[in-house]
Amino acid sequence: MAANDGEEEATVSLVDVLEEDEELENEASAVLGGSDSEKCSYPEGYVKRQALYACNTCTPKGGEPAGICLACSYKCHEGHDLFELYTKRNFRCDCGNDKFGEMECKLFADKEKVNSGNKYSHNFFGLYCTCDRPYPDPEDEVPDEMIQCIVCEDWFHGRHLGCVVPDCVELQEMICESCMNKTPFLWNYAAHIAVPAITKVSPCKGEEDVKVEVNGTSACKRKHQEETEGSSEEGSCSGCRLREMKSSGKSRTLQGAVFWPSAWRTKLCTCTDCKVLYADVGVSFLTDEMDTVLAYENKGKSTEQAEQAGGAEGRDPLMSALNNLNRVQQLEIIHEYNDMKTELKDYLQRFAAEGKVVTPEDIRQFFEQQQSRKRRRANAGQYFCIMFTGMSYLPDVALLECTTARVHEEIHTPPER
Repeated sequence: MAANDGEEEATVSLVDVLEEDEELENEASAVLGGSDSEKCSYPEGYVKRQALYACNTCTPKGGEPAGICLACSYKCHEGHDLFELYTKRNFRCDCGNDKFGEMECKLFADKEKVNSGNKYSHNFFGLYCTCDRPYPDPEDEVPDEMIQCIVCEDWFHGRHLGCVVPDCVELQEMICESCMNKTPFLWNYAAHIAVPAITKVSPCKGEEDVKVEVNGTSACKRKHQEETEGSSEEGSCSGCRLREMKSSGKSRTLQGAVFWPSAWRTKLCTCTDCKVLYADVGVSFLTDEMDTVLAYENKGKSTEQAEQAGGAEGRDPLMSALNNLNRVQQLEIIHEYNDMKTELKDYLQRFAAEGKVVTPEDIRQFFEQQQSRKRRRANAGQYFCIMFTGMSYLPDVALLECTTARVHEEIHTPPER
């Protein structure tokens, strides 16, 4: 969006809208794709990883923390004040247990009073980071990203991690300083395979971060070297890899969060003694390849692709609405929708081809022309109006997003999909 001193009408680039729409879809797929939106996850026990929510309406701060699965957030807590917790590991849905008083789960009522194996944090009350603040925080005017620790699964502001957040996209996982200190053996691994420590100068004054090379290697250039060294270490390791790292004498500053490169978990020693060590401090999941968020995201994408290949309806709100109509109405709606989609696609492609922006007025004009034509076709027109007239009452930006969302795939998706 762009505006000059607030005087000109806001305009939106079609490319920007479509890219933002695609990014939001990918994020939703990553978080929700691996979870079931129809069935409560409770019968599955402590799920390895799933999308979770906390209900501020049913379990507000001051009471006991509780988490609910994706399906229960839709079916049992619709319209409630929910905190989105992204994903968490080894959690069993609490919906309807003793923490919710008289409320029963609509999807699976037969539950134990409590789930003793669940782990909770201030996240379940909508608070995050060492600053114990909500996100987004209405009182925080500093733009900052939130990064999740893979051990405690809390979320932290980048500026509160005690180090500079590296830029490299290859960096997949982060462990906060508190969790590093609770698992001190990880500092040994950090000295050998983690992303080199980076310091910064006067962040409070807004000065630029200064990236420091460690052992003559920058953070971004280190990836290939790590993979090569890692392969050499693995091939020469005849005993405990952790013991060899300790005896090497190599170390790093025991301060700040630690960022780890892709596939770093495969370099963890899996000898009998180390497995016991992991279990004693509660981090056995580090050696499980399916524990990572990336594995969960891939599971969601595979499920989504399978549904598309099988002709499944998925979560499309249009298809849900069609299920409530009789067959005649369904056919008329589908016919009109396909016509409108084709015309809208052609209309917007002209803007994209010429590099022009699409204003709210452009969208209003398109629908006014559509409705004018449909009124002359009374038989089909009434159902078209039922579906789309209400869109004119949406805010301008929402209107633009609604009308471009469904043509996104046709414009930017390869034919084979």
